[in-house]
Amino acid sequence: MKVAIFSTQSYDRQFFDQVNAAYGHNLLYLEPALTAKTAILAAGCTAVCVFVNDVVDKATLHVLHESGVTTLVLRCAGFNQVDLETAKSLHINVFRVPSYSPEAVAEHAVAMIMTLNRKTHKAYNRIREGNFSLERLIGFNLHGKKVGLIGLGQIGLAFAKIMQGFGTEVYAYDPVVKDVPSYIRMTDYDTLISSAAIISIHCPLNEQTRHMVNKESFVKMKDGVMLINTSRGAILDSNAAIEALKQGKLGYLGIDVYEQEDKLFFRDLSESLIADEQILRLMSFPNVLITAHQGFFTTEALTEIAETTLQNLTDAESLRSNLNQL
Repeated sequence: MKVAIFSTQSYDRQFFDQVNAAYGHNLLYLEPALTAKTAILAAGCTAVCVFVNDVVDKATLHVLHESGVTTLVLRCAGFNQVDLETAKSLHINVFRVPSYSPEAVAEHAVAMIMTLNRKTHKAYNRIREGNFSLERLIGFNLHGKKVGLIGLGQIGLAFAKIMQGFGTEVYAYDPVVKDVPSYIRMTDYDTLISSAAIISIHCPLNEQTRHMVNKESFVKMKDGVMLINTSRGAILDSNAAIEALKQGKLGYLGIDVYEQEDKLFFRDLSESLIADEQILRLMSFPNVLITAHQGFFTTEALTEIAETTLQNLTDAESLRSNLNQL
């Protein structure tokens, strides 16, 4: 099957080429993100492969349909960027990667907690400048702290297991999941955000979760709370987070995702002027840690993403039923 892969980076080529040796698909790598304007680049392809910040709305899907595309594969778990109703009406089959090393994202969330807490990033820079002072580097023990999880999918469960190993009290809110390990205490949303010292977001983005963590949420949180988001940027109201940081309500913020990341992440803007005032404001706080959507970025996860995506293409090509189809 001939496949147009949008938003291609060097690591996409590396892992897809390695895994594709066993599948034999015709892969066309394209650097631009998929939009209604760039969709024409898929002309002559039967399938299109997209990532988290590609725009697969009604207009884009109609262009793809007119170009002969019958299959859409996502090399990610989330599918909030896809207009599924339009895809269905155009008979475009949609597949995703429901799971790719949940430990990768969970471990990155823990890394952000440890970095913010023990300030290892600041210590690293100090030592390189010959500054061996410990002033303003005090952290706190994780042991015995109450950690709250919003969302208990595979990533949330992997995160909970790690935090249980630190000796923390693990609480979680998930309106769907009921059967959980004994060390996780289920609770309601308001109780969780008002009692946890550390809150980590692990839920999908949909109409119910968009700006789920907002101004009202921060009012209910404990002073100095640590908030980590490795899920989707729009779950967190960025303006509300900035106000909470200014007021001291939010003591630490770690984000691997950002509401307007499609204009920033996965590209080198070091020689450019960044016009996004929100991200610039967030970057100015000494207690904020931002990474550019790298939670998934491990050898194991990238290999699994390529494996599942290429298998989905093979299944679509042979018209076999597949559990990953949306």
